Amino acid sequence: MAQGHDLAIQARGMIKTFGTTRAVAGIDLDVPRGMIFAILGPNGAGKTTLLRMLATLLRPDGGEARVMGRDLRADPDGVREVISMTGQFASLDEDLTGRENLRLLARLWGFRGLAARDRADSLLAAFDLSDAGDKQVKDYSGGMRRRLDIAASLVVTPGVLFLDEPTTGLDPTARAGVWSLIKGLAQGGVTILLTTQYLEEADQLAGRIAVIDHGRKIAEGTSRELKRQAGSGMLRVTPALGSELDRAAAVLGRALGAAVHRSAEGADLSVPVADAVEANWALSALVEEGIEIGDFRMGQPSLEEVFFALTGRPGAQAGEAQA
Repeated sequence: MAQGHDLAIQARGMIKTFGTTRAVAGIDLDVPRGMIFAILGPNGAGKTTLLRMLATLLRPDGGEARVMGRDLRADPDGVREVISMTGQFASLDEDLTGRENLRLLARLWGFRGLAARDRADSLLAAFDLSDAGDKQVKDYSGGMRRRLDIAASLVVTPGVLFLDEPTTGLDPTARAGVWSLIKGLAQGGVTILLTTQYLEEADQLAGRIAVIDHGRKIAEGTSRELKRQAGSGMLRVTPALGSELDRAAAVLGRALGAAVHRSAEGADLSVPVADAVEANWALSALVEEGIEIGDFRMGQPSLEEVFFALTGRPGAQAGEAQA
């Protein structure tokens, strides 16, 4: 792990309580400079609360942190000078055009006249929005709004960009476009800390992933390292009859003494196995119970399966409400 001077974010024991609910319960975090770092967790895990504390929008009840070398408690204004944040919902004036939104923000950041116009135009071009620059934002698609919202966060290039659920509500094509933008920003040297419930998003983007649940960090590592935690192999079984899914899951669970995960589509079952011998034992148990097997295969665990192994629940599905 990077040393202190190589870290964009260094947090220790971060705590936030709302009434009797401890939303964040002592989380440590080290984010190297120039990395895309994902905070992955189920709805209500404390992801957004942690992000808002690091972005100085919420005051921590405990713990300490440094962002780009600036102390979160002692120098919050200094932290704000080196960060930017895009939340789950676009913070744009829908009655203004895309160009007018960016020019307004540029002026607020201290750009004057021609410089504000040039900065707006360059951001529109960088985010492939030049043709839509003179349209009112209320006429933008979801993907266009999200691109403009991220562009608005980059009027002044930050050291750290916080992205809270950056692809919430976007269709797959728009989501892929935002992913490409995020990768490009990181390649340009911006450190990105993003929260997500989308397992594929964390897998595709992040150099490192922290998994949190009930306000606590329960795992951290690269995608490959996290996948190792689910076991050396994964047996995936598709019963020939969909009506046999529940019974097949029960048989596999008894045979292997492990939790059985149902795929997002609901047709496949997966369960960790140590080796081919265990896999054969499990398949034999299904046959003995008269359950016809439509398909089976061995492979490495997916991040979805890791998430289930760590939290005991599936990850969010596309289109599910985010929080």
